Parts: sequence; C-alpha cells; structure tokens
Amino acid sequence: MSCISMTAQTKEGGLSDDMLRDIVKEQKQMPVNRAIANAVASNAIDDLAKNHQNAGMLDTWFSIETPKQSITDQKQSGRCWMFSGFNVLRSNYTQRRDSIQLEFSQAYLFFYDQLEKANLMLQGVVDTGKKPMDDQRVQFFFHYPLSDGGTFCGVADLAEKYGLVPKEVMPESFSSDNTSRVARLISSKLREYGLQLRDMVAKNKSQTSINKAKVRMLSQVYHMLVLAYGEPPQKFTYAFKTKSGKSLSAAKEYTPLSFFREVVGGPLNGTFIMAMNDPRRPYYKTYEVEYDRHTYDGHNWKYVNLPMDDIEKMAIASLKDGRKLYSSYDVGKFLDRKRGYADIENYDYSSLFGTTFGLDKAQRISTFDSGSTHAMTLCAVDLDEKGNAKKWKVENSWGADWGQQGCLIMTDRWFREYMFRLVVDKKYVPENILKAAELEPVMVMPEDPLFLPDE
Repeated sequence: MSCISMTAQTKEGGLSDDMLRDIVKEQKQMPVNRAIANAVASNAIDDLAKNHQNAGMLDTWFSIETPKQSITDQKQSGRCWMFSGFNVLRSNYTQRRDSIQLEFSQAYLFFYDQLEKANLMLQGVVDTGKKPMDDQRVQFFFHYPLSDGGTFCGVADLAEKYGLVPKEVMPESFSSDNTSRVARLISSKLREYGLQLRDMVAKNKSQTSINKAKVRMLSQVYHMLVLAYGEPPQKFTYAFKTKSGKSLSAAKEYTPLSFFREVVGGPLNGTFIMAMNDPRRPYYKTYEVEYDRHTYDGHNWKYVNLPMDDIEKMAIASLKDGRKLYSSYDVGKFLDRKRGYADIENYDYSSLFGTTFGLDKAQRISTFDSGSTHAMTLCAVDLDEKGNAKKWKVENSWGADWGQQGCLIMTDRWFREYMFRLVVDKKYVPENILKAAELEPVMVMPEDPLFLPDE
C-alpha cells in the first residue's frame, strides 16, 4: 500500500502525512488478510460472518404459547406500532370469542394519526412562535413535522378518540402500503404552513385568526390524506365472521366508536403500563418524553424504567394467561432474516475484521449505536425447569412468508440486549412497579437516542 501525499495540513488534529504513514505501517500484510479482503469485496458481510456452528436446526417448540392468529404485513410503511397494537387488541377480543376472525383497518386509524400529528406540529409551532428559529424545540417541530412511527400510547389515544373499523370497511391503498412519498409531501406543506404561523405570531395576530388559519391548513392536509388513504367512514354495517368465513349473525350498523366499545370494551388508557429497559438511568422511576405523543390533547409517552428481570417476569405472567404483548426491539442486530432467528451468536463480525465490538447496552444507547427500531407482538416463551426464559417468539408484521411463518424467534440472551419496550396490562404488574408508575415523572427530551418512534 502507498499513502497519498497531503499538500496542506492547516489544523492540529487533522489526518497528516505522518499519521497516515503510521496507520499504513500498522496493517498486517499477511496472505490470509488479502484473502479476507478479496472475500469482503465480493460478498455480503453477513454471509461471510455467519456463524455456521449456530446455524443448525431451529427449536420451534415453546412451553407457553398464545393462540395463533393471522399474520399482517405493513408493506413499505413505518406503522409497526399500529400493527403490533392491533394484534394485541384483536387477540384480547378473540380470546373471549375464539371462533371469530377479526382484523382492524390500519388505514383508518393511520389517517387520523397523520392528521393529528399535523395538528400537533402546527400547534407546537404556534406555542413556540416567540422563540428563535434555531431554538431546540422549534427545530424539533420543523425537523420532524410528520412520521409513520409511534408507540402503543398512540393506539390508545387514537382508538379512544376515533374508534376502530374492520379492515374490510376501509382497506389499504397503495399509498397506505407505501407511505414515504405522501409523508414527504405533507411534511413539506407543514413546514411552509409553520413559517406562516410563526409570522402571524410575530405580528401579534389574534388567537382567533391564528386558529382559523390553522383550520384552513389542516383542511388541505385532510384533503391530501383523503386522496392518498381514502375517506374515513362515519357509519358502516358489519357482521362478525368465523375463521371459515361464515357470518355469525345479521349485519349490524356501527360507528367507529361503537365498534371500538364492542370489541375493546372500554378505555385503554389507565389499563396498562409501558416498561422500558434503559440501563443509563435509575430503575423503578417513571419518565415522560416531552411532546412525544400522537395527539396534541393526548398523553405524552410515559414509561417505568425497569431491569430486564422484572420485565421478563411480567411478560411471562401475561403469556401464561394467554395475553399477547406489545413489545419493541433493535430488530436489525444479529438477525438471520432467512430463518427468522435473532441471537447474538448468529454472526462473528469480530473474527472477520480482527477486532472486538465492546459496547454494552447502555453505551450503545448513549452513542446512538442501538435503540428501539421495530415493534412486534410478543406471543410465546420457552421456559427451563427453573422457570427462566430460554427463548421468545413474536408475531411480526412483514407478511406470513417471512421468517418462521411470519414470526421471529429470539434467544433470551438476544432479548436482554436488544429488547427495549413492553406494554403490560396492570393485572400482571407487581405492586411495587405500579407504585413506581404513579411517581411524578422525570421529563426527558424527545431528541434522546432511545426515544425514536417504532417503525
């Protein structure tokens, strides 16, 4: 190897000629390294790093498994949080009526999710209208005017406000399956509107005139959403069907809210806690993420920070009772996509590159190396003779042909490293954790590396 002469070095700390020569000297010129370089240049890194000692037949048996249900597909969208949340809601309903087939319309609630997020952005711009443009919170609203992502808190707030409809009543459109273009266009329009609202605030326009302007702006957003996703129904007729497709009774007229009340039974907020494992922060304390919500008038994302041992115990208790759980993970780490299998021994990157990757979970979070990226529905656990988890299974939303018939199996050692969020019904939460959930929350910023929405 030869180094390129650097004609100028204007600032101490830059990469100088001497530094580059020292770097080159450190390279070990061995035949095996040339062979590895040739292989890396010509093949996918995961294919080369795959640990074949860990690639044997997969154990697909689970000692505790909730009833199976149809696998969904979020296609090219970031709505995993809604798919996982709906999986939990329909499972809770069909657990009481095990012969019923049911899937909720993601397009319906996503329509209102996008409208509500647009309002949240515009109202946030008004609220911070007196602050300079480079203020951190002002920048937050203009940087993230709209997104597909979210958490179960959004499912709770949106479903309670707008209800639910069956998928047959409002099916997916091409744009709801492929959301990026519409989201970019609406985001661009919201930024334009945001500047107009800031100008009105700067000119001390009345609150009434600002509100009227915001309504006009949201009317345009609503129009764009109707064109992309369809008009949300106000009433519909529907007959519940068995898994074989046979109607159970005559069709009945519903509104989205009456349908929600029939299938869910009552409010969701107040019935669950969100647990997180964030080893950077003290455990058994409650945290709240400012402005991290789906509706302006809804609930900020609030969670109890817990050790993984407590999180696993609550998950096991829920699964033993046949209850699935919303959960989220850094799904891309050490994932064998072909097998639908996640384990920290799937790939040996260290041997391939001749180095170690030594960050622990807290360090990975702090440095943006890891964080929650994808929500899935926890549906099974396999316990050893002492009652400890050996492996877990989740229902994914990447279609029934992916992985293990649409599911993902993960070892407990992977689960502990890359699982972050779990939504648990309060009936499975110990008293000390319920008390921790009632503590005055510590407010944290939405820019924190762990608070990216599930997609």
